Amino acid sequence: MWRGIIKAQLSNCKIYIYPGDHNPPHFHLKGPNSNALVDLVTLRVIKGKASKKDLDEAIDWVKQPGNLELLASEWRRLNERE
Repeated sequence: MWRGIIKAQLSNCKIYIYPGDHNPPHFHLKGPNSNALVDLVTLRVIKGKASKKDLDEAIDWVKQPGNLELLASEWRRLNERE
């Protein structure tokens, strides 16, 4: 199983990017009440479930200056194929 790279530790959950992952570009949101994939373009859950609290906190973090670019850059680095 692939090990994700933690990109953010939030109060109740973590944001991961996994190498060798599938399109569309996304991050994994994991916590006691959340296990979801969130699209990096739409910022909507595309698979799994996330509590409103965890999802709101993650989206707030992603929208802070530089964080979306960090996640998108890391996703490309780990997942773009030739």
